[in-house]
Amino acid sequence: MTLEERIDRLESLEEIRQLVSKYSLSLDMRDLDAHVNLFAEDIRVSRDATGRAHLKQWLDDTLRLQFTGTSHHVGNHIIEFDDPDHAHGVLYSKNEHETPSDGGDEWVIMQMLYWDNYERIDGHWYFRRRLPCYWYATDLNKPPIGEQKMRWPDRDSYDGAFHDLFPSWEKFWKNPPKDGITPEVATPAPWGEFLKTMRAGQPDPKIKIR
Repeated sequence: MTLEERIDRLESLEEIRQLVSKYSLSLDMRDLDAHVNLFAEDIRVSRDATGRAHLKQWLDDTLRLQFTGTSHHVGNHIIEFDDPDHAHGVLYSKNEHETPSDGGDEWVIMQMLYWDNYERIDGHWYFRRRLPCYWYATDLNKPPIGEQKMRWPDRDSYDGAFHDLFPSWEKFWKNPPKDGITPEVATPAPWGEFLKTMRAGQPDPKIKIR
């Protein structure tokens, strides 16, 4: 890469990191205009709807119905580039929600990660899409031990997809170490292909459009 390309890459990384932080702040403060403007103008919202206005409507309906308040804390962030104007990434997020329920409000904590796709449009980076994958959601005072860790009030429990993105999770549990045999170590992932290697070469995960 040339010096100019390296500087451009560093600036892109920082702008994408700012993008995910702006997502959290604008969502938690319910500034839906600021929030939807972080997405590509033609963002797909459903099978039949695209655009920021439809995204704003969906968010308004969801947030008013399900959450009195929220706080999203972003953490580990891996970003890799497909080309100078397209990138993908994985972002951890630890979230807190004040959630109304028939039995009284609950304080629900959540651990999740996002599989993101980013696109630079007219010189700035936007979300092309976000795929949320959950490990658990539960009342603050009820550790989510066991199966079906997604436990929202007034809903049936269900499994999240936190580990489903990466085949290493299932492979680890299906292949315990063998006595007396030193395990092999795979060749390191090529630079810039850490996520692709962990995905075992699978294409980007799909979002189910309803």
